[in-house]
Order: sequence, then structure tokens, then C-alpha cells
Amino acid sequence: MIKRRPRTGLGLAVVICVCAGRLSTSVAAEPEVGAEGADRHFQRGVALYIEADYRGALVEFKRAYTLVPNGVVLFNIAESQYQLRDYAGAFATFQQYLVEAPDDSHRALAARNIEELRTRVGELRVVTLPPGATVSVDDRVLGQTPIERPVLVGIGRMNLRAVLPGRPPVVHPVEIAAEDDVLVTMEIPPSPVDLAASASPGTDLDHQSVSRSTLRSAGWAATGILAAGAAVFSVLALRASNDLQHARNDFPTTSETLDHFAHRTRTFSILADSFTAATLAVGGITLYSTINANTQTNGAELTVGFGTLNFDARF
Repeated sequence: MIKRRPRTGLGLAVVICVCAGRLSTSVAAEPEVGAEGADRHFQRGVALYIEADYRGALVEFKRAYTLVPNGVVLFNIAESQYQLRDYAGAFATFQQYLVEAPDDSHRALAARNIEELRTRVGELRVVTLPPGATVSVDDRVLGQTPIERPVLVGIGRMNLRAVLPGRPPVVHPVEIAAEDDVLVTMEIPPSPVDLAASASPGTDLDHQSVSRSTLRSAGWAATGILAAGAAVFSVLALRASNDLQHARNDFPTTSETLDHFAHRTRTFSILADSFTAATLAVGGITLYSTINANTQTNGAELTVGFGTLNFDARF
């Protein structure tokens, strides 16, 4: 146990404990290195506190307490936190001081500070969906969800941050007033990779369905156009044939005239036959695809290119 030496209070709204000598052990032996280091850090903390460098003082007091856990030093740590407006930290440290320093003369002041700090803190409950996320408020890590007990935080506006491995972090601003009890639920979305993986099968099926429906529509349209072309060229072929017949019956008729009408008749006939065959092919494929539209395992694809006509059926 560490011996406590007489202390003096500073002329401030708060009181800081100042040791008149070294922090030493109660054992009659040579001073330990840890105790000497704790004494140096403690005295530096006192000097920095007097200079109103509360952040530096807090670091020095914490280092002294780490080297030699002296309950009295907790009072100075709490006072430094109070000056830095870390009200939740000061509240918790004053409570720890009352436990670890049962005989110190500043216990009454610490109790009054705790009552005052109750009006400057609130309670925060954090839930994440899914659980297992590490939650922090500003630079203070609160823990990993689920967090069973409410967390004491200072009043004001702060940013909650939830981090779950493999997912994007979520930041949620929250305002805490005195004596609040606030519940915040933070939903952590899946990563873009997971979203893409989960959406791919359905998306592919949708794309395939839309593609096949478009092909069927195009097939019926092409069938109509080809049928119209077959009808037109059939009529032209018939007229050319009639003209050829009349030319043969007329006298006199030149060979050039007969060749001309014969050539027109052959050309229109070939075109009419080609369009008729194409109409039957495209119409048959489209009809087959339409009949099997509700069967996912069946399908047909038509590829039409310059001088090519390919049919691919799947059963």
C-alpha cells in the first residue's frame, strides 16, 4: 500500500491533491524504480495542472497511477477529466476513487462532484443489426455488441461508429441531454460484393427472361415482314410470268424481249420462294419458343446474319 503525505488545495473551483514528498512503499526497503517513476510523473502532473495544461496533467497522473496504483491519484485524474469536460470519465473515476481511497480527506468533495456530474451525463444503449460490431463514440471504444449495460456518456452531440468486418462502417450522430436514456439501433448494410453476389442469380434470370421475350417479339415481327415480302414477290413473279406469256403470243417478238421477261420471272420467283422459306423457318422457331416460354430449361435462339441462318435449340 502507498503512503499518503499531506496535500494542499488550490484556489480553484476544484481541488487537486499535492504530495509533499515522494510516493513510497510502506515496506522498510530501498525505493523501487516504479515508485520513483510514479513520484516524478505525479509531480509533473501537479505542475501541469497548476499551469492549466489539463491534458498533459491527465497523462502524467495516469502514468503515475499505472506505475503505482495509489487511490489518491485517482482524485487528481478525475479533476483533470472534469476540467477537460470529460464528464462521463470524471464521474467513473470519482466513483473508483471512493472505492480505492476509503480514508482520504477529499471523499466528501468527491461525493459532491459526483452529484454535480449526474446533471452532465446520460445513458446510451446501442444495438447493431447484425450484432458483433465494434462500437465507439468519438474516440472512445464502447465495446462489441451486444452491449448488455447502458454506457455512461457526457452530454452534447457525438458520433457513434459501428464497424463489422467485411462490411462498410456506419456513423450515426446522436445528441445526449442530462439524465437521458437513449437507445440507438444501427443497421449495418452488407458489403457491395455481397450485394452483387446475392443479386446476380436473380439479375441473370431477369436478363435472360427479358432477352428471350425480346427475341420472341422480334421473331414475330420478322415473320410478318418476311411473309409480306413473300406475298409481294409472288405477285410480281405472277405478273412477270403473264407478261412473258403475252410476249410469246405477240408476233413479231424479239428474243431480247423474251429474255427480259423470262429473267424477271425467274428473279421474282426465286425471291418469293426465299421469303416463303424464311417465313416458315422464323415463324416455326418463334412459335416453338413461345410455346415453351414458361419452361426455363427449354429455349431457342435464332441468329440471323448476312448469308447465314443459325438455329440453336436447348432441351
